Amino acid sequence: MEKAKLQEYWKINLGYLIGLLVAWFVVSYGFGIMLAEPLNAIKLGGFKLGFWFAQQGSIYIFVVLIFVYVALMNSLDRKFDVHED
Repeated sequence: MEKAKLQEYWKINLGYLIGLLVAWFVVSYGFGIMLAEPLNAIKLGGFKLGFWFAQQGSIYIFVVLIFVYVALMNSLDRKFDVHED
């Protein structure tokens, strides 16, 4: 792959990584810690929502973000013709 395309590929890849890590940070730190009190007014399965995000929600979101990253990278690999057959 030529250098310009390689740089564009990695720029897009790092953009995906930063975006997904920011989303995970917002869910785990923002919802689980900073917004725990307002979210505790909402119940989910008998548990306060702030507690749920702190204990399990951020883990579920992380797993979903892994699948999103895989889909994004598969698409990016096909776009730059570096996908696996």
